Amino acid sequence: MKIAFLVKRFTLSGGKERYVVELVRDLNRRGHDIHVYACKCEPSLLKEITFHQVPSHFTFSSILNTLSFIRETRKLVPNHEYDIVHSHERNYTQDIVTLHSFSYLEGLKKYSFFRKIDQKYLSLRSLLYLMLEKRQMKSPWLISVSQAVSKDIKKYYGRTDNIVTIPPGVDTDYFNPDTIKKYRDPARKENHLYSDELAVLFVGSAFQRKGLDRILPEISGNMRLFVVGSGDKLARYKKLVKKYDLEKKVVFTGIVKDVKKYYALADIVVLPSLSEAFGMSILEGMACGLPVIVSANSGVSDLIEHNKNGLIMDKGSSLDECLHILNSQENRLRIGKNARETAKLYTWERVGQSHEEFYKKNLH
Repeated sequence: MKIAFLVKRFTLSGGKERYVVELVRDLNRRGHDIHVYACKCEPSLLKEITFHQVPSHFTFSSILNTLSFIRETRKLVPNHEYDIVHSHERNYTQDIVTLHSFSYLEGLKKYSFFRKIDQKYLSLRSLLYLMLEKRQMKSPWLISVSQAVSKDIKKYYGRTDNIVTIPPGVDTDYFNPDTIKKYRDPARKENHLYSDELAVLFVGSAFQRKGLDRILPEISGNMRLFVVGSGDKLARYKKLVKKYDLEKKVVFTGIVKDVKKYYALADIVVLPSLSEAFGMSILEGMACGLPVIVSANSGVSDLIEHNKNGLIMDKGSSLDECLHILNSQENRLRIGKNARETAKLYTWERVGQSHEEFYKKNLH
């Protein structure tokens, strides 16, 4: 099949971008003719695929930049030349669009009544997003990254037909217990962790949405928290650390080149998000054989059976209770082993195979 992928950045810099890169890699290995239309691309990713440069305009505005991307790709992508045109951006000119996040309408619910009225009816930016999203939901086919996203689309747009769920995958060779085991002692020594200290790992950039506020008050006793990522309102979180007297118990690493060593030093991976379409750090932690804690409203919770291959907070257990369960090494080993077995079912090869089967069944 000859397939065109539309994405603003063909890079490994984010969850959506990695999804596209790994999908393209696998479909290319399966012998498909892959063309990528993007504004930005890492040269090392261009082996055996055809790249088409998309001009990037209005970078000062996310919505205007998105509308520009739609206009430019409409001009660049030839009619009827491809078997499939698959977009991973907000778009309405393709055969398929993959939804990597909750709807804009869902995001409005966090506002107060008057702010919601302002954002929904008086903000030009919001009106443009809502107009674009409404058209996007009329795309012939939708792929969501989790059941949570599918439920969101059903709730706000009533869409239940021609929508399938294909969650992200994980590189189970790169993230695996045997590989990180050799990094563990050096990584813990480098970060001055004692053998009896419990290293709790949080990976993500959107600190507030991903629930860093929820974790800080629970860090106590023999715990040390490592926050990996360059998040929003860092100064505010550093003040909270001081407020809770956690200066010696919380480490902000910023963006790191190789997150693997932090999984290696970790005992627990936590993602108590307020809103999360999926949650890649949880699947990566599971692949490493680590016990994980995730909030019930995160898409990745679909993969977890409470107290078997992970812990789900908000469903009968608070974050404090979940951390207490994992204070036991026996529980950590039991849950981590089961987590690894679950992660082995969610490889990037499986993502590629699922897409290939979907394409052949519905669009080819």
